[in-house]
Parts: sequence; structure tokens; C-alpha cells
Amino acid sequence: MKAQYFLLILTIVTFYFLVKLFNPFLTPLIVALLLAVATHSFYIYIKNRVKSAFISSFIMTIFLTAIFFVPILYCIFSFASLINQIDQQALVQIFDIVQTWVKNIPDDFIFIKDNLNMVLQKINIQEYIQYLISFGAYLGKNSAAFIINMIMILIFYFFFNFYGISLSYTIKDMLPLKKDDANELFYESSNVMSVVLYSILVTAVFEGVLFGVFVTFFSYDGILLGVLYGFASLIPVFGGIIMWVPVVIYEAVTGTLTNAIIIAVYSVLIISIIADTFIKPMIIKYINEKIVKTPTVINELLIFFSIVAGLSTFGFWGMILGPAMVTFFISLIKLLKKFYVFDEDNKK
Repeated sequence: MKAQYFLLILTIVTFYFLVKLFNPFLTPLIVALLLAVATHSFYIYIKNRVKSAFISSFIMTIFLTAIFFVPILYCIFSFASLINQIDQQALVQIFDIVQTWVKNIPDDFIFIKDNLNMVLQKINIQEYIQYLISFGAYLGKNSAAFIINMIMILIFYFFFNFYGISLSYTIKDMLPLKKDDANELFYESSNVMSVVLYSILVTAVFEGVLFGVFVTFFSYDGILLGVLYGFASLIPVFGGIIMWVPVVIYEAVTGTLTNAIIIAVYSVLIISIIADTFIKPMIIKYINEKIVKTPTVINELLIFFSIVAGLSTFGFWGMILGPAMVTFFISLIKLLKKFYVFDEDNKK
């Protein structure tokens, strides 16, 4: 047997056992790596100003914690607390009020009335209450594991940033590609993933803050609803509706119709039209020009479906893994296209 074949087999076997050895840490490791790749341009932007890899890595870790993980943890604990404090009798009363309200709709709107009655007939309020209670127990049971994974991701994320340049050179040298092609692959992957991540963060944070701060004036938990609105806003066109319509219905049912109208008008006019249509593209354009340098346009539907597919396949962390896998595939396609065009030119 040739020495190189023996070394290849030995490497594959060793790699297999390494995967088994680090299997409990694989998900945090991969998520941290993808986040580090996606935020690499922002890391370089900060490093060029503070002139320290350690401080830059620390700033990026704190930033990721504050902008991504803290709101998620707040949502988890708020949901667990809220579900445990649910007034089941109040939910039944609200459901009865909605049924009465639908019955009192004039017959001039018989089509809407009949469809609403059909929907209400399919709702078993007691079943939904039991589902909420079991969901609260599930959150409490799995919150500890989530926190451990989150801490591991932050630790790995810090070190991937701190040693990122040396790691990238090592990986590039191991790839069976020319130096320029390896650089192109890394650059394209980082660039596309950065645009996707920044687009998600800008959409979630910007619109979540607008909604959360506003509903605070109506005695709602602005942080919780703001974070939920941020996640909902990732759904194109109808995302925000998922959040503000239930709030409007609740306000209307509890008798404060004026508040319901104000929340609805604000959500449609300020967030959906002004913020989402005009301001958000300007912010993303600014980020692309000042940080990413090479703007890349990614379809919002593609981002949304990659998030949904990631969540259904990999669980919560699929929200990051899904878009990352899709964007990496797009980067590979671009590189293959470059090779194809190059080969065609050589044939001519």
C-alpha cells in the first residue's frame, strides 16, 4: 500500500472518531462557525478601528449576545411565566365574547359571518389551554439545555473570531483548489451569508423595536411583543399581521376600540408602509456599502423558506443553519459558474 493511501485511510478513521468525540458540541460549534463567517466583515470593520483582535472578538461576542441571545432568553422565560399564570376562565370568557360578536354581525355580511362561525366551531378552547400548559412545561424543561448550548456557541464564536484569520489560511491550504479560487469561495460565502444575516437582524430589530416601544404605551410587555414581532417580520408581506392583528382583536374585544384602531393604523402606516417599504431597504443598502462592500441581493422568500426548513429539520438552531446552507450553496453555484465561463472561453 502506498504511503499516501495509508495516511488517507488513517485520516478518515481518525476524523470519524473525532466527530464521535466532539458530537455533543457539534451543533454549537457549527452554529458559532457560521455566525463568525457571516459577521466576519463586521469583525474586520471593528478590528480596523480598535487595532486589537482580542477586544474586537470580545465586542462581537457581547454584540451577538445582546442583539440575538438575550431577547430570545427573555422570550423563553416570559412565555414560561406567562403560560403558568394563564387565567383559563378569562380565556373562555374572551372566546364567548368573540362568538357573541360574530353572531351579532349584520346579515349584510353573511359570507364573512358564516366563515367566521365555521372557524370558531373548529376551535376547542379547552384543548388549546391544555396545549399551552404543556408547552409551558416543555419550555421550562428545555431552557437549561438551551442556555448551555447558547454559552457554548458564544465561547466558540469568540475563539473563531480571535483565531479566524489563521484558521481560514489553514483551511484554504487544505482545500484542493487554487489559492485564488479558495479565496473566492471564502469571500463569496462570507459575503452572501453576511447579507442574509444583516438583513434578518435589521428586519427583526428595526421593526421589533418600532412595534415593541409603541405597544408599551398600551400596558403590554413591549420587549416580549417586540421580539415576537421581529421574528414574525421575517415572513414576507404577512409577517407583521400575525402579531398586530391578535393585539387589535384583543383590544377590540375588551372594549377599547379606540386603542385597537390606533394600533392597527400605526402598524400598517408606520411599520408596514414607511419602515418596511422605505426605511429598511435604505438601512440594508448602507450596511452593504459600508461593511459588506459587495452588495448581494437575496430573495426574501428564499430566506424565509430556508429558515422554516432549517427549523423543521434542525430545531431552533436551524434558523441559522438553514439560511447558511442555502447561501453556501449559492456561493458554490457562483464559483462553478465562474469555472464554466472560464472553460468556455478557453475552448474558444
